[in-house]
Amino acid sequence: MQKSKRILAIIGIVFLVGLYVVTLISAIFATKTSASLFKASLFCTIVIPICLYVYMMLCRVFRKKDDNNDQQTKE
Repeated sequence: MQKSKRILAIIGIVFLVGLYVVTLISAIFATKTSASLFKASLFCTIVIPICLYVYMMLCRVFRKKDDNNDQQTKE
């Protein structure tokens, strides 16, 4: 469980840093698509951490049910 949390955290950090870099580049080079890139980056900055949090909560909930079932079958 700890490894999966660490891997998800690293993936989240990489995505967020990438989004910030895209936002910075789109702000420096004012093109027609820079507004769209900024909106997409802002949206993903909010959505990606929420999705990762929900995934970690679901893993925790389903992991506890699996652990309880394993303990009951061993007894």
